[in-house]
Amino acid sequence: MKQEVRLGVIGVGNVGAAFINLVHERAETITQRTGITLVVTRASVRDISRARGVSLDAKAFTTNPLDVVNDPNVDVVVELMGGIEPARDLITQALGKGKPVVTANKALLAEHGAELFAAADAAGVDLLFEAAVAGGIPFIRPLRESLRGEPIRRVMGIVNGTTNFILTKMTEEGADYAAVLAEAQALGYAEADPTADVEAFDAAAKCAVIASIAFGANVTSHDVHREGITTVTAADIAVAKRLGYVVKLLAIAEIDADSQELAVRVHPAMVPLNHPLASVREAYNAVFVEGDAVGSLMFYGRGAGGSPTASAVLGDTIDAAVNLKKGTHAMLGSFSKPRFTAIDKTHSEYMLALEVLDQPGVLHSITGVFAQNGVSIRTAEQEGIGENARLVFITHLAQEASVQKCLRDFAGLAVVKRSGDFIRVVGQ
Repeated sequence: MKQEVRLGVIGVGNVGAAFINLVHERAETITQRTGITLVVTRASVRDISRARGVSLDAKAFTTNPLDVVNDPNVDVVVELMGGIEPARDLITQALGKGKPVVTANKALLAEHGAELFAAADAAGVDLLFEAAVAGGIPFIRPLRESLRGEPIRRVMGIVNGTTNFILTKMTEEGADYAAVLAEAQALGYAEADPTADVEAFDAAAKCAVIASIAFGANVTSHDVHREGITTVTAADIAVAKRLGYVVKLLAIAEIDADSQELAVRVHPAMVPLNHPLASVREAYNAVFVEGDAVGSLMFYGRGAGGSPTASAVLGDTIDAAVNLKKGTHAMLGSFSKPRFTAIDKTHSEYMLALEVLDQPGVLHSITGVFAQNGVSIRTAEQEGIGENARLVFITHLAQEASVQKCLRDFAGLAVVKRSGDFIRVVGQ
């Protein structure tokens, strides 16, 4: 017997419109596979007069999202408006009314995820958010369900398509950051104000969500060390390429097996060309998971865009509808506040580039600084001569604080014209 589940959608932008259309287009398939018929009965928008290209009766639209939450003819709420408020309040109210919620709101989950997860469990209904991280890539559900018994050591990923597009173009065409950013804006990959992407706010929010689920911890975006790509130069890219690396903006969440402290950070990194993440180009996303028993897993695909994200939202909505009819829900569990490892206590390999005077004794002075701070050099080479002399080093594994001390000491050397360029090396 067919069972109808009525949906209320809050926010009908690119993703919301694509979602509503998918519900209509795939209705028969969904019913055949689940016995459930999904029907969008209510939708809130800012401007009712605007054409949205969806097959929905005009009477279904409202400008008040509370109308969706409070409508007795809405069984499942799909929140696609974004932002913190009023989305937080709307989701809380929907859960309190016993209505499952599906959301793609990474910013909200990165700030108030633990609170909302607790509210969902208390109400005995689903709060599902596959689309909040990596768009259409099925990643959150495997992390939350298939790997719930797996001690995860590290999750590392490319989770922002805009920055990956920019870094790919810089790598493959040798262009500088400003030129590629302008191209990305012209193509619609970057917003007119690209700050959220290029300064890694978007990736930091996703990193917080990933860390929370991977380690059962209450991690917010404020806990994530964040560095964007605006300081990455064409020269940095060229050095990395020549040495067998590619530069990527990585979100990294890892746990120390002994202390159980979490290190959560987003920053540019040099990735070896033989690492799976190195081949992820343009606006694609990928997440690399390392566990004790499973070894290494990678999830790859389109991380953004209306259709891929809508597909992930639809998958969650089907699960929520099935669980609602069965009278069950996916438990999210408790999320305690962990102890964090400060960035200066983390360890990595590093690439450092110094503009120096081209004269005898320079290398001796610089290697002395490395030695004084306990940093071991793996490779060293000189680029250019005379006024263009540049020394490039890659270190062995070293503590961040020690490398930063080296950089400060280099700045005090008369033979160093410019210091401060460094990129972490990961994935070895």
